[in-house]
Amino acid sequence: MERSKILYAEDDETIAFLIQDSLENHYDISCYRDGKSALEAFNKENFDICLLDIMMPELNGFELAERIREKNTEIPIIFISAKALKEDRIKGLKIGADDYLVKPFSIEELILKIEVFLRRSKKTTSVPSKFKVGKYTFDPKNYTLQNAENIITLTQRESDLLLYFTSNKNTVLKRQDILKAIWGDDDYFMGRSLDVFISRLRKVLADEENIVIENLHGIGFRFSEK
Repeated sequence: MERSKILYAEDDETIAFLIQDSLENHYDISCYRDGKSALEAFNKENFDICLLDIMMPELNGFELAERIREKNTEIPIIFISAKALKEDRIKGLKIGADDYLVKPFSIEELILKIEVFLRRSKKTTSVPSKFKVGKYTFDPKNYTLQNAENIITLTQRESDLLLYFTSNKNTVLKRQDILKAIWGDDDYFMGRSLDVFISRLRKVLADEENIVIENLHGIGFRFSEK
């Protein structure tokens, strides 16, 4: 069976060795010590997921993620960084990352997160075919929204969230249920992540007058389509 390919960018030699050594029994992992060489590799090869440190020479992790997203909006990106400030986490998610893991962390937790994203990336049979969302045709398998004028490519997390909403239209959805269904956890940071991704979906669907993602204070959300 072909192993999943990981692009790993980390400038700390010790940390890079430990993570690469721990993951190479499970995955085909390529490690780069600066953002520039990681980007060059990304442009030449096909990877299944990206693990990015933030504080790196040439291109930092935020800049690298932006460049990756310009070329590929679907590949899962996980930041792994010692930068633990809430502002850094939110910035990473707004750039287009799917998750943010703060050092130090356990290898077991990292592998769990990698597997969650790889399974979602490779899902085929359980995902419905194309269907209408407002004026758009939503293709969950390819993460796209398309109308007569244009095609919008979503990130995997955005697509998962939109699919969950459309599968539960006109229903009050509790925050913790959404978080467990999409993130697998309902801690504080994941809750902030949810708010970021809902904001991004609202911008994508801003021209859809008949679609509302309603914030129910203290409860959760309701996705309505008139």
